[in-house]
Amino acid sequence: MADGPLRGVRILDLTHVWAGPLGTRILADLGADVIKIEAPTSRGPREGARFNFSGWIGGEPGDEPWNRVAVFVKLQRNKRSVAIDLKTDAGRETFLELVAVADVVIENFSAEAMPALGLGYDALSRANPSIIYMAMPGYGKDGPYRDWVAFGPTVEAMSGLSHVLGYGPEEPRNTAMALMDPIAAVNAAGAIVTALREREATGRGGFLEMSLHESGVVFCGPWLVEHQLGGSVERIGNRHPAMAPHGVYPSRGEDAWVAIACRDDRDWRGLCSLIGAGLDPSASLAERRMGCEAIDAKISAWTAARTREEGAVALQAGGVPAGPVNVTPDMTADPQVRERGFFVPLEPGPTPVPGNPIKMAGIGSGDWTPCPRLGADNAAILRDWLDYDDERIAEMEREGVLADKPPA
Repeated sequence: MADGPLRGVRILDLTHVWAGPLGTRILADLGADVIKIEAPTSRGPREGARFNFSGWIGGEPGDEPWNRVAVFVKLQRNKRSVAIDLKTDAGRETFLELVAVADVVIENFSAEAMPALGLGYDALSRANPSIIYMAMPGYGKDGPYRDWVAFGPTVEAMSGLSHVLGYGPEEPRNTAMALMDPIAAVNAAGAIVTALREREATGRGGFLEMSLHESGVVFCGPWLVEHQLGGSVERIGNRHPAMAPHGVYPSRGEDAWVAIACRDDRDWRGLCSLIGAGLDPSASLAERRMGCEAIDAKISAWTAARTREEGAVALQAGGVPAGPVNVTPDMTADPQVRERGFFVPLEPGPTPVPGNPIKMAGIGSGDWTPCPRLGADNAAILRDWLDYDDERIAEMEREGVLADKPPA
């Protein structure tokens, strides 16, 4: 596995969708031995082409389409796969044996899913008193919403974020990308590293719980405070309550844009010097906010005569924060990320996938491994961790407890 500061830490990863898998991918990038514990059907049916809406890694489904679903593959690098049916007695027995020699178990099922299997924290801690167990239910283990179905876009709305997104009072908007999931993923990785350090000091494991909902709420502090102080929060689109001008402006070309943020009077003077067009460099923030429509029109006329890259370079040279609005092909071709080697051609295609934003000695992508095939490490893990012999493993395969492909 990847050689990083978490080398030797064993993690059993039962997570799905985005928040949990991204959190464990961060830990795997840092060197943890992350074992993806997945159901035989976790990657979809054998005829996956009928159900895949995300595209294929490498562009084609290949002979094993369930192993090429892009939305799944992108989150599973540096992990190993054990496909085991936890709804069978033998599957649960083997899982508890794995827990006994693991450091961390992480799942993001509904609140009662693991207890219903007889695999809640009490059962796991009996198997291994030092286990660190992290649960990531949508709304937490208790409270009136504990049994609600959680999905990123709806949780985002309940966090309060949607209330401030939009272009006017009649139309709140979502980000359309389930922003709560990556927020929760980073929180989860930090929580597990903290728990591992705590265990070093105390020798004790513990139960960690973190809801997708609350992970989003903590990012809404400014608006909560504003309301508590008697203020009002308005939906103002790309504008900013304390900066002006601030927004996204058209550039030369089809659907091309450049983002500009004028933080203070100094930025404003730099913008006026560059654009001219009769802009008043002495205008205060209040005056700029009052005249935002006319100011934006003059900025737009200037940016529309240039490509987004030309506009951003000129603005940055004048000390004004600006950047082109990129889509995916722009991001992977961007000279900044190319110079830093951020995108890694790890998966088939080769398909560039985001690297690790943490830069430090001992961490790199040179020893990374791509997403494992379903059940690729069944035998290796059960032999190495539990001393199962080949006959026992073969019997589990015959009985359907272990799998290396979805059921027919």
